[in-house]
Amino acid sequence: MSCPVIELAQQLISRPSVSPDDQGCQQLIIERLAPLGFTIEKMPFGQTENLWACRGGEGETLAFAGHTDVVPPGANALWDNPPFEPSIRDGMLYGRGAADMKGSLAAMVVAAERFVHAYPQHRGRLAFLITSDEEADAHDGTVKVVESLISRGERLDYCLVGEPSSQHQLGDMIKNGRRGSITANVTIYGTQGHVAYPHLAQNPIHMASPFIHELVNTVWDNGNEYFPATTMQIANINSGTGSNNVIPGELFIQFNFRFSTAITDEEIRQRTEALLQKYQLRYHISWSLSGQPFITGEGKLLDAVRYSVKHYTNIEPTLSTSGGTSDGRFIAQMGAQVVELGPINATIHKVNECVSAADLQQLSRIYQRIMEQIIL
Repeated sequence: MSCPVIELAQQLISRPSVSPDDQGCQQLIIERLAPLGFTIEKMPFGQTENLWACRGGEGETLAFAGHTDVVPPGANALWDNPPFEPSIRDGMLYGRGAADMKGSLAAMVVAAERFVHAYPQHRGRLAFLITSDEEADAHDGTVKVVESLISRGERLDYCLVGEPSSQHQLGDMIKNGRRGSITANVTIYGTQGHVAYPHLAQNPIHMASPFIHELVNTVWDNGNEYFPATTMQIANINSGTGSNNVIPGELFIQFNFRFSTAITDEEIRQRTEALLQKYQLRYHISWSLSGQPFITGEGKLLDAVRYSVKHYTNIEPTLSTSGGTSDGRFIAQMGAQVVELGPINATIHKVNECVSAADLQQLSRIYQRIMEQIIL
């Protein structure tokens, strides 16, 4: 007996869509949505393929969001089966993107097919926002689509992102927000010299040590009811010429903050630079903000997701804002309630990535029930 969700997932996995190359995945989705009466709009930017598709007119808009791109699979020899040749073993669907997130995309599309066939005159608007630039730079993907939609006054009330959110059992965790992320790149300037004549030089490593110590031990905030406290981690430090008799003239430090709604990126910038100035360091600093924090509180979308998960799994999902960033950070800028729900994330980005075939079929039913709760 054929299974539409698994068949579509296999078709998507078989296309080697390493970010940002879509490899025709979105065309497969278009061929399924267009016959249902969806208005199809391709929105390419740079090398990135994006898709905005919607059906219906009056009422609130519920969008399902996801990405067709995947991370590189690494050496094929490490996989039990080639990463882009999907296989099913012991009830598990294997292949790059099975869990992150071609399985979710297949579940969404098939859910939409069943929903539209059952309710062709549904009240609200059903939409899809799909990109091929989530796993890499995320410069020309969802962020650009959102900017375009905002510029023309598009309305988006609710968005379900299919990122793999589950931990141990399908639906046991949903993401109702994400922390923000900002990276600092700092160069501390000293004076190069001979190690035997330190009085003629200024060692930037020594000079920066008190700053680094205080940076590491600073409490940035205490979090809030939705988020843990902001964290800072040093990712890279580099200095020296490679010689053991040269005092370096510069020290490079790169560090990243994952921050909550209890603090702003501007506060982080100001407090960091105040520390640099406190220790009278000569420095240059540049910042890269990759995402603001967002949160979806109690409301119609959370209610619908909780109800639908429990209906099919008998589980009360845990709310979480853990993990890295997602494209939900861009969609939230439209004022939409945003929740992430997808399969178990234990194998994402790993060799032999896989997902339970039964879970994908169940996930599709959950997605359909969410549609019924929101736009009927």
